Amino acid sequence: MNLPAGKIKKKVPTPCDVLVLFGATGDLAKKKLFPALYNMELNGALNAEVVGVASTRWDHDQFTSNAFEAIRARVDGVDEKVISALDKKMSLVVGNYEDAGVYAELAKKLEGKKKPVIYLAIPPALFEQVTQGLAAVGITKTARLVVEKPFGRDLDSAVNLQESLEAVLPEVRIYRIDHYLGKESVEDILIFRFANSIWEPLWNHRYINSIQITMAEDFGIEGRGKFYDEVGALRDVLQNHLLQVLALIAMEPPADLTSQFMEDEKIKVFRAIQTLSADEVVRGQYVGYLDEGGVAPQSKTETFAAAVIHVDNWRWAGVPFYLRTGKFLKETILEVVVEFKQPPRMLFADTQIGSPNVLRFRLGKNDGVDIELMAKAPGDHLETIPVQLNVEFSAALGERQEAYERLLRAAMAGDHMRFTRIDSVLETWRILEDVLHGETEIHPYFQGTWGPEKVEELIPQGWIEL
Repeated sequence: MNLPAGKIKKKVPTPCDVLVLFGATGDLAKKKLFPALYNMELNGALNAEVVGVASTRWDHDQFTSNAFEAIRARVDGVDEKVISALDKKMSLVVGNYEDAGVYAELAKKLEGKKKPVIYLAIPPALFEQVTQGLAAVGITKTARLVVEKPFGRDLDSAVNLQESLEAVLPEVRIYRIDHYLGKESVEDILIFRFANSIWEPLWNHRYINSIQITMAEDFGIEGRGKFYDEVGALRDVLQNHLLQVLALIAMEPPADLTSQFMEDEKIKVFRAIQTLSADEVVRGQYVGYLDEGGVAPQSKTETFAAAVIHVDNWRWAGVPFYLRTGKFLKETILEVVVEFKQPPRMLFADTQIGSPNVLRFRLGKNDGVDIELMAKAPGDHLETIPVQLNVEFSAALGERQEAYERLLRAAMAGDHMRFTRIDSVLETWRILEDVLHGETEIHPYFQGTWGPEKVEELIPQGWIEL
């Protein structure tokens, strides 16, 4: 019997009873995952053992000492009782990932566990090898698999990687991390749009002139030359982080705040974007990049990328979305700037100072919302001057959870809400396909600037700075 289309009754997923961290002695685990696990233990949310897997020949004390040192360096006022409780939950399996004995030892350690979560904090090139090793000892039969971005290097490699993963476990048990989706500040975009009716009538091409999305860093590749030279700004940031933020800005309201309906609306946005051509993208490389350790002598890897994107649907027809990201830029910012159109009749055209009304989402450390409006300047005449209304979320709402803590909680609970679905991933690769495989020029730029001068041709009116 065919059931009518509509919402399906939600099933409560089985909670995780063991978390397995491949790459447990690596940089990601040290900087992000162990501090997240500490906070989960502190808040009574870590109801599972933690089994590390690594090739580093450490014993238990070396493993935990490294983890706890990382926690103390990144968490203020560490509670040693929480550290002690975390120590009792942690263990380590040592060996090379190509060694079948590692997976056999891990399987023995997981005997009796019903729902392991396997977190691959390792280079993407190892994903297939590790998942096949897990499958060979039966671990993937009930496991959830968490993989870091980038998911592939382009459309073809993403398809091949997905096929290799789906050979051992279904899509519903694959969790692809884009840590921006774990940021509370990024989720604030959804709340701002759909919980405040004041904005919805304005959120379209009739009232919005352009949208600018920036992820800029005032530092370089920080000793990661070999890794970064194989990735670059397009793959590292624009294909995933910035396009995901664009989707949240541009999507229609979902029927329900569940992963299925959210991803359904995001995929509509991606499908409304044509594959980018070379004249819609500017690639740059900072002067001095070729001197970095691990970088190829004649590298053509971009450390800066900007693109103009059009979402060809009813809501956004004619509205350009400008995206940019880069290393060693003028400052570190993560923001979305929404520029509204000028009023139809400029009543104060002779006296108006400043730009049109602007709305800015600050998504970085000092997250919040800024609104720039026109007000009357002091004096006898009806002159205008821009003023800003600022909301600092940490001051207004208090401190929130870090992205990786929220992502770990979600994966361990079986909630797909903050993870990317494969059709969305493939669409984002499709959008960049021609640029990644084409011959686009690399433009040099000096450190401490906003990138190569060529980018000004992409956005003639300039980037809005508040």
